[in-house]
Amino acid sequence: MSLPRREFLRRSAHAAAAFTILPAAARGANSRIQVACIGVTGKGHTDTLATAAAGGEIVALCDVVNPRRPELTRRKKAKAAGAGDTILDRFPAAKFFTDYREMLATHPGIDAVVVSTPDHHHFHASLLAMRGGKHVYCQKPIAHSVWEARRLAEVAAQTRVQTQMGNQAHAGEPIRRAVELLRAGVLGRVTEVHAWTNRPIWPQGMKAWPTPEPVPAGLNWDQWIGPAPFREYSRALAPFNWRGYWDFGAGALGDMGCHILDMPYWALGLGAPTSVEAVSEGTTEIAAPNWSKVTYQFPTSHLGGPVTVVWYDGVSPKEGVYRNPPPERLWKADFPTADHVFRRFDLLVVGDKGRMFFGRSRQDWVFKPEGLTAGFAQPPKTLPRVAGSGESAEGAMDQGGGPYREWIEAIRGKGPALSGFGQSGPFSEMVLLGNVALRAGRKILWDGKALRVTNVPEAAPLVRRAYRRGWELE
Repeated sequence: MSLPRREFLRRSAHAAAAFTILPAAARGANSRIQVACIGVTGKGHTDTLATAAAGGEIVALCDVVNPRRPELTRRKKAKAAGAGDTILDRFPAAKFFTDYREMLATHPGIDAVVVSTPDHHHFHASLLAMRGGKHVYCQKPIAHSVWEARRLAEVAAQTRVQTQMGNQAHAGEPIRRAVELLRAGVLGRVTEVHAWTNRPIWPQGMKAWPTPEPVPAGLNWDQWIGPAPFREYSRALAPFNWRGYWDFGAGALGDMGCHILDMPYWALGLGAPTSVEAVSEGTTEIAAPNWSKVTYQFPTSHLGGPVTVVWYDGVSPKEGVYRNPPPERLWKADFPTADHVFRRFDLLVVGDKGRMFFGRSRQDWVFKPEGLTAGFAQPPKTLPRVAGSGESAEGAMDQGGGPYREWIEAIRGKGPALSGFGQSGPFSEMVLLGNVALRAGRKILWDGKALRVTNVPEAAPLVRRAYRRGWELE
């Protein structure tokens, strides 16, 4: 007798929880890498096309909405020549699902999975895939909570699958060259990093949930909610503005921190911070703030000595004045206007020899004082480069370059994916700890080994969240 679908999915989830982890060192090493894509509208549309251009064979597609319903999605037109209007037209042979648990349990021959869902599904989709021996490319941050990021890194190591986080610029020339320069000592010992973004460009600071609306036909709302607490449907939540709600997203810090903080975290080998302190405007129980300043303290780095990392979001002009910018002492004497700093660069690195104004998608960086690099011996290129990436991985994605090619080539055994979960897991932990401090409302002291806030016991549910009934995995 066949099982009702709901009972089948419940049993599939429990079976996954007790799954015997499959080593996957050889899975997908042949020339045909069969890929399933979870979340195929909005950013997922781009991820799917780029994965195919990089050499992946798209055999399954999964989304909670029908991609032929543009009013339900943030659909992007296919850019490849001759492509149809939707992802279903582009890959007509791929089987379509609305529940990735069903897809992973029933579709044969999947070698690898791309996860482009809202943040609150990243852990479940990635964990289930890896437990099935499948390689994983997951959008940033790879998890919704600090504990989830730790667990994904552990399982990736246990299963030996090839993984990659979707912070695309990690694969580009600007970040890789800057990492080499900092490690070679162009700034001497680094003591401070200041990083900023104009995000959020979506609503944050909400004090109440939006008014419920009828669920549109063609949308599986229960599956969209997934492991999060159930909330009634509203256009104010989906398809995009979920980012500002703690139940589903990680706010501006979780969204952009994984891009902008990547270079210094990687270059300096920062590991786990010992403390995190946050100030903000508009942080509520349900929503991320309108702007925030988050200060991380690290005990040491590859270059020695402690490092302070300060994150500023909401850095945008209002009535001609930038709100929440880094201190003027760091930049005002060197640039004619704030626009020249905050629109051109992502961050400032301060060392005992000088300062570097850095942007992840360009190489016209500014070093201060003048002449800082004049006598500096340029270090060799020690990090591998990704074919087709050129100046920026972000500019190469449509041609199948950047992080997608690096991941596909890693599956084929041709070098590592350098934003794999062994690197991006601890990095995501660090970024998400900023949200723990924001929500705790006070400075937190962090024991990274024990995965515990030592001075605020009530912060434990912010480190490891609970799941809706039926979505428990461990």
